[in-house]
Amino acid sequence: MSGRLFRHHLPFGAELQDDGTTRFRLWAPSAAAVALEIDGHGSLPMHTDGEQWFSLRTVAPAGTRYRYRVAPGLSVPDPASRAQAGDVSGCSVVVDPGSYRWRHGDWRGRPWHETVLYELHPGACGGFRGVMAELPRLAALGVTAVELMPIADFPGTRNWGYDGVLPYAPDEAYGTPDDLKALIDAAHGHGLMMFLDVVYNHFGPEGNWLHSYAAGFFADGTHTPWGAAIDFSRKAVRDLFIENAVYWVNEYRFDGLRFDAVHAIESSPGEHFLRELATRVRHAVEPGRHVHLVLEHDDNDATHLGPSLYDAQWNDDGHHCLHVLLTGERDGYYADYADAPARHLARCLSEGFAYQGETSLHRGGLARGRPSAHLETTAFVLFLQNHDQVGNRAHGERLTTLAPVPALAAARALLLLSPQVPMLFMGEEWASQNPFLYFTDFEGTLADAVREGRLREFGRFASFGDPARGASIPDPNDPATFERSRLDPAEARAPDAAEALAHTRALLALRHQAIIPRLAGTRSLGASAIGEHALTAAWLMGDGATLRLLANLGTAGVSVAAEDRPPLHATPPRAADDVAHGVLPAHSTLWFLEDAGA
Repeated sequence: MSGRLFRHHLPFGAELQDDGTTRFRLWAPSAAAVALEIDGHGSLPMHTDGEQWFSLRTVAPAGTRYRYRVAPGLSVPDPASRAQAGDVSGCSVVVDPGSYRWRHGDWRGRPWHETVLYELHPGACGGFRGVMAELPRLAALGVTAVELMPIADFPGTRNWGYDGVLPYAPDEAYGTPDDLKALIDAAHGHGLMMFLDVVYNHFGPEGNWLHSYAAGFFADGTHTPWGAAIDFSRKAVRDLFIENAVYWVNEYRFDGLRFDAVHAIESSPGEHFLRELATRVRHAVEPGRHVHLVLEHDDNDATHLGPSLYDAQWNDDGHHCLHVLLTGERDGYYADYADAPARHLARCLSEGFAYQGETSLHRGGLARGRPSAHLETTAFVLFLQNHDQVGNRAHGERLTTLAPVPALAAARALLLLSPQVPMLFMGEEWASQNPFLYFTDFEGTLADAVREGRLREFGRFASFGDPARGASIPDPNDPATFERSRLDPAEARAPDAAEALAHTRALLALRHQAIIPRLAGTRSLGASAIGEHALTAAWLMGDGATLRLLANLGTAGVSVAAEDRPPLHATPPRAADDVAHGVLPAHSTLWFLEDAGA
């Protein structure tokens, strides 16, 4: 239905009213008094309800710039600002959600099992308008969902997004709120879902003023890797984030949310927040519309997955196994998979996680994970690369610079036809060799701290023991670091890149034709290693067909039972002849599909 408008009525922040006024509301338990400062119109005292909330109604049309004075020498932006003028410490802006008329307002989304995710950084792709220009290409590739890295307003003009401090305001470096809505609307017109990565476990180190007027927002004595833990035991705190999730889903029509590092939320007060969040989002979505919720949880806690809660979780174990198989790296958390990577990967493919309560060498012998074998295959998002696994490397190297081309092709075939939900990282479709680095736009002592922190972080790795190697780590605050992380479209036209792109396109076409229609209700029939670098796996598909996998990411052939059936797919194609003679060759992946009763 063309011309529809969508609005989520927030219980706080600046809300336009039907009578032409705007209601301003702020939770400020540490402030004795609060005044509304409207740019160019002076200051108006706000009223308190006696329960730590301050509010005021006044004439302030869309476009009005405002701040809250919470102390004699301090005025701050609205923590629920829908838009900012002048970065995170500038004025908040009153926004009219009805200013955008949706062309595809009747879009209902797509079922989760149809998902093929494509993660990208909106800034590195030219902002919201730049991403919009990529949509036809991504739809033709076979992607069904585009996932934006975080867009909440952050300091400066370039940032990974995980330093956001104003969760309701799309960063103005990427475009306006209406630009973001236009991007999502256009995606729906191409049949694409839009996902957003949201960060509810911490705020960035610059521009977060909550400590000054809402000290109770944080838990005394409890810390995360990013600073003081957020106190989710308080309703006002939980509501700021839960309303944010509903806001993105209903006002912006995002089809899904990815929740960053929720293990940091579980370890802070209010461990039931995640369940409350999912329940309230589900209840807020209109009947018949598909909205998907995905977790990142480093502790492999699968208890949040299931009907009416979260659809899926990132399968970091699956990535780590694949990375070890492809590169041989054993530093850091890869040490937990180096002993038997094919066996660990077999368990990931058949049961979800490799670690389901076993002790972790990387974690000093502590147990990690909970049982996950009871969950559907689509409860796990599988990937070879993502922003963390590339960008958190010192030099932002992609797998294309770390693994042999034939091995990477075999891994690509494993990923894109797997019954788990596959995800690509921007440029991966053509095997980009362009680095994706960690970048920020901090200044002064904070910039120095971030730069020095990167040097200390990688000093623990053997490969950076050489001082010259360590000194070469890119400065996150250098604009050139960001520029190097932008994709070069010309790269995709090189012969090797064109070959990888054609391979990706063919695999996704096959996934849509042969895997997705059978995927709902799929269950594992088991998997096992058949060598240090090779494995076999099988699944009973939802329609009764059997899907089987043979994969060898090593450099030597492996003996297998001769297979005379033609494969659904073989990478490389000649591998089918070798398997017919009882050998699974190096760097190969084969998929077989047998219809029920065959």
